[in-house]
Amino acid sequence: MIDMTFQLIAFFMVLINFSQTELNDRVTLPLSELAKPADTAPEFPIILHMPADGSVILGGNPATVEGLGRLLEVELEVLKLQRRTAADVQVIIRAHRDAAGGRVQELIEKCQEVGFERFALRAKEDLGD
Repeated sequence: MIDMTFQLIAFFMVLINFSQTELNDRVTLPLSELAKPADTAPEFPIILHMPADGSVILGGNPATVEGLGRLLEVELEVLKLQRRTAADVQVIIRAHRDAAGGRVQELIEKCQEVGFERFALRAKEDLGD
């Protein structure tokens, strides 16, 4: 019985760690009435966080939009080892509500230069309270 309890604890710890990859304290998502939860989780996501200052965070590594290319190329190399391509990946952009829209567009363009094609912007659902 104790073994089963420890296995369940380990299982839930793993789940919690995976769900934390989409969180960043420096990013407060914008509110949108059109925002809806995704039907299914993307199979191969790359999550980019953009704080209000316009910098970018990929996997805990801070970068500028201009310097993000090398980090994205490393992600592509990992995908190639898994026999995947950039077309298999969905880039999820979590931009702070005060981040400039032009910086978000520059971020998308930088990702496209490297070869990524599928993007999703995250927003918090506005329930109109």
